Amino acid sequence: MALRIGIEAQRIFRDKKHGMDFVALEMIRNLQIIDKENQYVVFVKPDTDPCLEETKNFKIVELKGTTYPYWEQIMLPAAAKAEKVDVLHCTSNTAPTQKDIPLILTLHDVIYMEKSPWAGGSLYQKFGNMYRRLNVPSVVKQASVVITVSEFEKEVIKRQFPEISNKLKVVYNGKSTHFHANYSDDEVSQVVKKYNLPHNFIFFLGNTDPKKNLPRVIEAYIQYCREAESPLKMVIADFSATLLDSHLSKLNAIDLAHQFVLPGYIPNKQLPLIFKKASFFLYPSLRESFGIPIIEAMACGVPVITSNVASMPEISGGAALLVDPTDVNSLKNGINTLSKDETLRKNLVQQGLERAKSFDWQITARKVLDIYKDIKKQ
Repeated sequence: MALRIGIEAQRIFRDKKHGMDFVALEMIRNLQIIDKENQYVVFVKPDTDPCLEETKNFKIVELKGTTYPYWEQIMLPAAAKAEKVDVLHCTSNTAPTQKDIPLILTLHDVIYMEKSPWAGGSLYQKFGNMYRRLNVPSVVKQASVVITVSEFEKEVIKRQFPEISNKLKVVYNGKSTHFHANYSDDEVSQVVKKYNLPHNFIFFLGNTDPKKNLPRVIEAYIQYCREAESPLKMVIADFSATLLDSHLSKLNAIDLAHQFVLPGYIPNKQLPLIFKKASFFLYPSLRESFGIPIIEAMACGVPVITSNVASMPEISGGAALLVDPTDVNSLKNGINTLSKDETLRKNLVQQGLERAKSFDWQITARKVLDIYKDIKKQ
């Protein structure tokens, strides 16, 4: 008998998507391709980008709601019961605390369990961390299967919740098909013109999440600029001029503001064109459970600098220049090395293109489907 599978994908319709949104969206899109047998109900919150379409065996249910917890704890379980799903897959760390429907949980990370939820980040991020800290210990115990995204994160979760070790499964993330190196010069030029990008630049995806390590990145880059004869400019996506000025003021480096280009939020579909144009991609995060931009950049043929900690050595697989993200001097030296060494850049491009072939959303979807089938047998 076919299963009726509910999938929580609350935020995939929002315009400015982030990592977990894309993971859920790509998993669902690829399940639509490979699974014509089971019935699916995808629960979403209505928003400005209805990026998923119904198919014969995939139904989309839009649930309006105010706060994230209200949507998840009240509206989602009620809708799942009404739709008579056999299992509910929650895709973004948290889940309803109800126990009426078998649960599969994708637990991307447990960073919020490792430190105070009020440390760093915006007020929105702090409240989100507090909610996860309250919710996750309960729902990981009630889940039939807990999926995570790297061997590194699996070991971290086992230390945090040893009682769930026997139901933890690793399913790697993938890269979307539009991340490739075959864009024409004309396509790249259009995006360069749209965002007023320099001819050569370092690309950094910055935001206010403390784990992204932005203060150290800016400090290391300032030191690089002070020492280099002709420093590459730095393009920082999704970052405001006000915040940049604040950082530069603390470093007495307002005179170097002209070295930064701030294009604002860049839609995911346009990121590959910027990757392809960049001299190299900088991703020295303090803590990642996976780090999708690493493989996205590699697939676009750009050299990558990333961290020698957490999941990043596992995911980059020897195809990136690794630095110590806590050491400003190590960051600066990495930037300096890759900006000067053309041979190293070329080698990393080739190694990265090969490494990126290992990550595909259809592989992800097939492994998730196997988990659904195992639930069916129970």
